[in-house]
Amino acid sequence: MRHLILATLSTVALFAATTMATMGAANASAGGDVFAAKGCADCHYTQGPAREKTIDDQLAKKGPELWYAGSKFQKDWLGKWLTDPKPIRPMKFGSLTVENPADHPKLSGGDVAAVTDFLMGLTSADVAAGKVKPKKNPKGRQIFSKKMPCSGCHQYVGRKKKIMGGRSGPSLVEAGVRLNPDWILAYLQKPKVFKPVKMMPVFVGLLSDKDMLNVSRYVANFKPKKKKK
Repeated sequence: MRHLILATLSTVALFAATTMATMGAANASAGGDVFAAKGCADCHYTQGPAREKTIDDQLAKKGPELWYAGSKFQKDWLGKWLTDPKPIRPMKFGSLTVENPADHPKLSGGDVAAVTDFLMGLTSADVAAGKVKPKKNPKGRQIFSKKMPCSGCHQYVGRKKKIMGGRSGPSLVEAGVRLNPDWILAYLQKPKVFKPVKMMPVFVGLLSDKDMLNVSRYVANFKPKKKKK
């Protein structure tokens, strides 16, 4: 009897897992349809690899590429952001002089979950899982703020919760909630894969893999402090 019960439970679990996978695939497919219908592809391309060959190609883009969105973003954050988009870049995409107009379209209802599933299904094999664990990292902090002053282009939360840093690049305030830690490392190590043409400096050859790991751990720890109960 025990073997029969175990076999039944295993069958039920397998059926449930298969059903969930099928539903997820269907939702992702529906998300792709929503993505196209809403005109999202007018600003974002979702098929890799990277298309940019020249700086003109980069400047012609209206929004960031999303062909590796599932490797870059955290799912919970992405769903919330699609519902209520807040500027990630202080400046308009592709500009160093024009403020971000904060006019990204919102999604609602079932469209949010569908598009989230669609985008999270867009992954890159160049992002290895389980490499980076968020950590308060003095070495990473030293590199970030002094040795290779990333803070010159990226905002972050400094002492006394003060927003510090430059505004020419994407904000890294609460980056640990938004970004997949493993993607941060992969982006530093393999910049040509994700952005063959970019304004951000390439640190390959300037930083060791260990240095890049420390920076990734440090940035991945950029999260809001938990409120005391």
